[in-house]
Amino acid sequence: MPKMKTKSSCKKRFKMTASGKVKSAQAGKQHGMIKRSNKFLRNARGTTTLSAPDAKIIKGMMPYAR
Repeated sequence: MPKMKTKSSCKKRFKMTASGKVKSAQAGKQHGMIKRSNKFLRNARGTTTLSAPDAKIIKGMMPYAR
C-alpha cells in the first residue's frame, strides 16, 4: 500500500506536541491591529492548542505526525 500524503497547508501551519495535541499560532494577528484592543493583542501572543474537534480534523490531514 502506498504512503498517505500529508496536506502541505497543515504541515506549514501546525505542529504536534509530545503529548499528541495540535499546536498552532493564535488567530487574528495578521493585520488590522489598530482596531483590536490591547487586551486582545496581549492574550493572542505565542501559540495555542486546538480544541479536540478541530485537532481531530487536522490529525486526519497529517497521518504521520507523532
